[in-house]
Amino acid sequence: MDGREQCSRWNIHGDAVKNGKVAFEGRIVRVETGNALLPDGQQMPIEVVRHPGGAAVVVLDDTDRVCLLRQYRVVLEDWLWELPAGKIDDDEPPLLTAQRELAEEAGCTASRWQSLGAVISSPGVFDEMVHLYLATGLAQTPAHHDTHEVFEVHWLPFDEALNWAQSGKIRDAKTIIGLFRARAVLG
Repeated sequence: MDGREQCSRWNIHGDAVKNGKVAFEGRIVRVETGNALLPDGQQMPIEVVRHPGGAAVVVLDDTDRVCLLRQYRVVLEDWLWELPAGKIDDDEPPLLTAQRELAEEAGCTASRWQSLGAVISSPGVFDEMVHLYLATGLAQTPAHHDTHEVFEVHWLPFDEALNWAQSGKIRDAKTIIGLFRARAVLG
């Protein structure tokens, strides 16, 4: 089941918000207010942040090193360790987003791709779904990242990255989940 089917099944992009109004329309998100129709027929007031979704990549080289970005996040005023990731543009397939972000941020292409599923980080308010992938069979390509992103590219042993995720050094949810799902697939 792909992410779009999951969205439909979970009714997060459907008609769950009744009498909705757009409170804010931004470059990336839209905020809607209205009444949510609950499964038991009740309605409750709700605010929903709509996001087009994203893709994140667990990038593993031939020596079992994983690519992590040390990225500055203005919202938190802090540096975070994250997988290469980005927003889905113009309804592109999530795999294409993952491939684009891998090239832009890590300077790689991959010959093998495996889906690691999708996650929703904060379903009480946000509908953003992040699709996770494992990329192997790497080849170098020139990196050309967005000028509004500030990050450093680091390669470290996969087991060390897992330890960072378990110890709390990595705080980004998609990165933690992606690393552990990759571990489950790799055995």
